[in-house]
Amino acid sequence: MGLLDGKKLVITGVLTDASLAFGVARMAQQEGADIVLTGAGRGLKLTQRTARKLGPNPSGDAVDVFELDVTVPEHGDSVRAAVDAKWGHVDGVLHAIGFAPEVCLGDDFMAAQWDDVAIAMHISTYSLKMLADTFVPLMGPGGSFVGLDFDNQQAWPAYNWMGVAKSALQSVNRYLAKELGPKGIRSNLVAAGPIKTMAAKSIPGFKLFEDTWDGRAPLGWDVTDSEPVARAVLALLSDWFPATTGEIVHVDGGYHAVGA
Repeated sequence: MGLLDGKKLVITGVLTDASLAFGVARMAQQEGADIVLTGAGRGLKLTQRTARKLGPNPSGDAVDVFELDVTVPEHGDSVRAAVDAKWGHVDGVLHAIGFAPEVCLGDDFMAAQWDDVAIAMHISTYSLKMLADTFVPLMGPGGSFVGLDFDNQQAWPAYNWMGVAKSALQSVNRYLAKELGPKGIRSNLVAAGPIKTMAAKSIPGFKLFEDTWDGRAPLGWDVTDSEPVARAVLALLSDWFPATTGEIVHVDGGYHAVGA
């Protein structure tokens, strides 16, 4: 019996098989869940191609890919209608969406203007609320939103405005937990250590994290192994954390807990 037997999950953020969300999607199927993926813009074709690497769902259906640009409200309506027609309900949603213009990252925090920052905040932060708008109508008690996060208790080299957006994401998570709790729906984040993904390649100075994380994390850290992150996400999507919401679960080898 799988941890997620019979669950219906929406997985965002799958671009390639190196995506953190891909690891979640594959393991969710192994644990008995049927999934659909979403993609947007030029990445939609990548998502469709990568979906074929997952194979059929436990129910035997192929993995559908729906277009969902979180900056287009109409996409939320169309995806909700499509998922409603397919399943009639949703048990869980993974938020693995983030983007910031190049000027928002790097050595110069002051270089980004509001128009740039607004894009980062809209796609990386407000999108969690947009997913709630889209899928809460299909959820009942026991539903779960889980977002991928990077802890921002302190400033990081080069992360800049994406770090600000992630801090705001943590706040949105808490307010969603407050808002959705009376419906029996949970909202939590998984703060992952650095993993080599397509998104990571876009962050200047990412190699600095690679070089230092393993040595400082009490449990060690493998930047090529996304399985610990996927396991935490699936646990929060399952029924095993029925009274946990508004939480940030660190899956980083313990790095966040120790000083330099």
